[in-house]
Amino acid sequence: MVTIGLLREGKVPVDNRVALTPSQCQWLEKNAPVKIIVQHSPHRCFSDREYEMAGITVQENVDNCDILLGIKEVPIDMLVPGKTHLFFSHTRKKQPYNQQLFRAIIDKKITLIDYECLEHEDGQRIIGFGFFAGVVGAHNGIMAYGNRTGLYKLDRVYKQRSFRELIHTYFGLRLPNVKIAVTGSGRVAHGILEIMNLLGIHEAEPDDYLKRRFAYPVYTQLKGADLYVNKLTGGYDRTEFHKHPEKYACKFLPYTEQTDILLNGVYWDVNIPRLFEKEHITAENFIIQTIADITDDANGSVPINLGDQSIEDPVYGVDRKTFQKTAPYLPGSIDVMAVGNLPNELPRDASRYFGEQLIKYVLEDLIKNGSPVIERATMVKQGKLTPHFSYLSDYAGADA
Repeated sequence: MVTIGLLREGKVPVDNRVALTPSQCQWLEKNAPVKIIVQHSPHRCFSDREYEMAGITVQENVDNCDILLGIKEVPIDMLVPGKTHLFFSHTRKKQPYNQQLFRAIIDKKITLIDYECLEHEDGQRIIGFGFFAGVVGAHNGIMAYGNRTGLYKLDRVYKQRSFRELIHTYFGLRLPNVKIAVTGSGRVAHGILEIMNLLGIHEAEPDDYLKRRFAYPVYTQLKGADLYVNKLTGGYDRTEFHKHPEKYACKFLPYTEQTDILLNGVYWDVNIPRLFEKEHITAENFIIQTIADITDDANGSVPINLGDQSIEDPVYGVDRKTFQKTAPYLPGSIDVMAVGNLPNELPRDASRYFGEQLIKYVLEDLIKNGSPVIERATMVKQGKLTPHFSYLSDYAGADA
């Protein structure tokens, strides 16, 4: 029998999500050869008592567990040497702020399976919180525009007990004739589109969106072929773009002249062209007033993302002339919503969804000692870099 431990989240600010809900733990113990231990936590969205009521063991020590499940980066002093850990490590892009953590994983002879690297054969992510990031991010973007213009008022997501309760806050809400650009086609974009539909916002085709204003609120969804073009051929090939994004230019700029709210859900790394450059915001025909950078890469696809805010205070302004951070909703500025843990505003719904995907696609293979999917997501095995992640050798240090 395999023993699975649910770690207490230790990163500050503390995350309240969890990989498995009490009912999911109960189902697993009945239907799979596993024992589950839940580490005490005062912050988790499901209380210790809820796990105990489901018949799950709750205790402090998880050193004897075979597999340890967290959500955010595990603090170095909470890593259990020699064990298999699953969490979002944020190290695959050589993020400097997590290099010390990555080297500690190697030093402690840990096996690290990163949720972000769990992918189907076609490269699609298997599990993640992207849908609820999209839901909360889209809501916050629409909310921020209302706060700036004074035309309507939306309450905060975290004040609602569930996604179902959030939906009830939209009843009777009438939006002005805004134009909203939605970028991306993955889980984040699906969450954004859920909010567009719940708010009754009409979809417009990109070409039509660029040509006219409407007598009602509209959005357009911009996917890869709408955003990027090969510099030489003028075409778009998805496979080539993902292998060689440096060959492509971004063609988003015309949308900056027609968009009131940008809800950004595109994946970004340093080789992918930005949606625009910060100098563009000085132009009079750049009319975007509110940007929700939901995928949240500082100085990334949205170059005026100047860093994270908190759930409690999610929006700041960027001065259109100096590019400096300001208070939100000031004249001469653009509002930016950038928060790294958006799903924490709907933690119980997000955790339930995450756990369902984990059970459906990952845990059985993990318990049975692996699969190609698990192998591809294993960054470190017993303290050694796996071949797929050998490019991290300089980041990992000499002993990797």
